[in-house]
Amino acid sequence: MSLPPEKASELKEIIHQQLLKMDVHGRIREVLAETIREELAPEHQQLSTEDLIKALRQRGIIDDVMKELKFVADVNETERTSAPKPSTHFVEREPPVLKKTNIDPTRRYLYLQVLGGKAFLEHLQEPEPLPGQICSTFTLCLHFRNQRFRSKPVPCACEPDFQDGFLLEIHKDSLGDGSKMVDATTMLSICDPVHIVLIKTDTFGETTLVASYFLEWRSVLAAENSITNVAVELLGVGTESKVSVGVLNIRLEMYPQLNKTLSSEITNTQFTLERQKTAEKERLFLMYAKQWWREYLQIRPTHNTRLVKIFAQDENGVNRPVCSYVRPLRAGRLLDTPRQAARFVSVLGHERAPVIGGGGKQEQWCTLLAFLCRNKGDCEDHANLLCSLLLGFGLEAFVCVGTKAKGVPHTWVMTCGSDETITFWESLTGHRYLHRPINPDEPPLAEQPKPLYPYRTIGCIFNHQKFFGNCQPSDAVEVCVFDLHDESKWKPMSGEAIKSVCPPGATSSVPPFPPLCASTIDAAVTSNEIEVQLRILVSEHRKDLGLSTVWDDQLSYLLSPALAAYELERTTGVSAGNEEFQDAVRRAVPDGHTFKGFPIHFVHRHARRAFATCLRSPFCEDIICCRGDQVRLAVRVRVFTYPESACAVWIMFACKYRSVL
Repeated sequence: MSLPPEKASELKEIIHQQLLKMDVHGRIREVLAETIREELAPEHQQLSTEDLIKALRQRGIIDDVMKELKFVADVNETERTSAPKPSTHFVEREPPVLKKTNIDPTRRYLYLQVLGGKAFLEHLQEPEPLPGQICSTFTLCLHFRNQRFRSKPVPCACEPDFQDGFLLEIHKDSLGDGSKMVDATTMLSICDPVHIVLIKTDTFGETTLVASYFLEWRSVLAAENSITNVAVELLGVGTESKVSVGVLNIRLEMYPQLNKTLSSEITNTQFTLERQKTAEKERLFLMYAKQWWREYLQIRPTHNTRLVKIFAQDENGVNRPVCSYVRPLRAGRLLDTPRQAARFVSVLGHERAPVIGGGGKQEQWCTLLAFLCRNKGDCEDHANLLCSLLLGFGLEAFVCVGTKAKGVPHTWVMTCGSDETITFWESLTGHRYLHRPINPDEPPLAEQPKPLYPYRTIGCIFNHQKFFGNCQPSDAVEVCVFDLHDESKWKPMSGEAIKSVCPPGATSSVPPFPPLCASTIDAAVTSNEIEVQLRILVSEHRKDLGLSTVWDDQLSYLLSPALAAYELERTTGVSAGNEEFQDAVRRAVPDGHTFKGFPIHFVHRHARRAFATCLRSPFCEDIICCRGDQVRLAVRVRVFTYPESACAVWIMFACKYRSVL
């Protein structure tokens, strides 16, 4: 796009005035002097344009200038020509301004740059994406000391073009004096790694966990100028945990630069000592677990068949104690109640770990970051997250390992009330069940409680501090008594032994838990988009059947309270507002007309997939393909957002027509 000469000169004048106003020339002179003084060795006093631009960019001067230059006319022009949004919701048309990070000069930061990838051989034959074409993408997710970052998605390729920088804050007040700049020796004692997770998103929006890597960042403490470059080889997950998937080029830089770097001998000695200490703790716990298991088997030989799970493999194929997968997790202001937490966990997708070939289920317990970034996982991942959230809400919660019908292994969550009430929580659905044990010694005609839960047997229960093996005569859930203080019913593990390998007592390889992130989905906009797409799909489907389509917007709007009530019931277990909805529908449907409605629930946002699922229901197909006199159709979509951009999508199709018989 070329500008006419008078516009170009006018633009130059505006930019010149802005630069004068901000005293950019003076600031450039200061940066130039500072760069020559500090960053160049005395023997070469030559400074290229690239060096100066880099220095200006690092100090935020270029960002300041670009932020001050606002071209409002273009935005308004776009606003006039763009398609209008539905009047129910207004979207801010201002282009998003990148937020500048406020850097505290009293804090120490690690600047982690990802400078591209290579040798992602699975994508060797991947064609170059055409402009505007939707293609599969890679996204990097990082977690370090309660901070989370996400890279921009890049097209999948043999050499993916990752070009992202992340500013990780190292100094934390909990380490001591909050006003004191942390030094190299103190940083050497911070053994938290940078957890990097690589996610692949296909053209349909489905996510796959590609790699999970723990980066040891402290090598930068011994690097010259506090800068080091590392090539990180990423290995696959699950059955492919020994296979390389690609290499990331990473540059680590310390801000401000260290006055005194450590020697590589000191850092390597520290790493060796930490590894030895962790290995020794894990060896002692393994010996204790073997002894505990021998004692458990001596109680009753049939215990050998019970699902007592002491260790579980994570996505990298590392065996870890099951207690390390759970710890109290507070959701801040993102979740308000334990039941809302259960609803959030239930709307995260359920997917078994992929297995190549047959041979049953591939077991893989994911670390929390990998589970959250992928937005889906197996029942164990859901149960571990729900148990952690319930512990964060102050409940006494445990993960239960057992079976469902037909002996299928399963995990769920249990809470013990202060009045000894036992409640089971199904993490995949959010349903809650009260447990009342059947007394097998009661007379045959005595009335016994009828269990409503789907669980059949239970082998063990655990949380972050306790582990109990079920040693009652029968492991059937319906006859289990959950008196955890009675060692004749539940064999406990030593709390000290568990604490030695599980945080916070352990300085082990167990990754810290990341905080939950708020949703980035705009519920109203997404609801509108799905609804528009569904209207088009219904109209096309009816056109193929030789039927015309007339939409009733008022009837569509009246369906909203019903969808809100369904979600409220799923979250709280309380049904509300049904009377008003029924009354409104009666008023909207004239005498002699028939009303039909079909609600359905999804945890994805794909309109075409949802429509295909709806058509498989004869009730819904009856509404969509409705024939009759004065047929009016309605559809309403309501998206309810939860942390981690998880969402519950409620769709209701309805129709009203004159009954002609």
